[in-house]
Amino acid sequence: MLKYLHIMGAAVLIGTGAGIAFFMLVAHLGGKPIVIAAVARIVVIADFIFTATAVVVQPITGSLLVWQVGYSFWDGWIIWSIVLYVLTGALWLPVVWMQMRLRDLAAKAAAESTPLPNEYHRIFWLWFAFGIPAFTAVAGILWLMVAKLQIAFF
Repeated sequence: MLKYLHIMGAAVLIGTGAGIAFFMLVAHLGGKPIVIAAVARIVVIADFIFTATAVVVQPITGSLLVWQVGYSFWDGWIIWSIVLYVLTGALWLPVVWMQMRLRDLAAKAAAESTPLPNEYHRIFWLWFAFGIPAFTAVAGILWLMVAKLQIAFF
């Protein structure tokens, strides 16, 4: 059951991340503030419900699995997974703030029937730039979990 919960948490992280990125990008490319505001509102909710829950569950289930199976926290693949997890978190926290700001800027533009402001576009591309390494890191963690390579940390 523990392994199942850990795998499901990983699936939620990568699936929610991919889904959020897809919907935000498609909404942005459409360029309609009312659509962007609606999509960003749902994306922020999804991030808090799904991603945040998985972010909490993953280290708990992962630590319990290490202990239960008998791995060492000093195994290279575990250390690298933790490093990538911390990196992902450092990128994800600002991304959530950016999504909320994008939502608010788009909602304001929709309410005032004005184009999206320059600040929106700057934040969107910053959001996009943060998302690429964050998603890549999550994919790397999944690969490390599956491959369990005997790799050195340093």
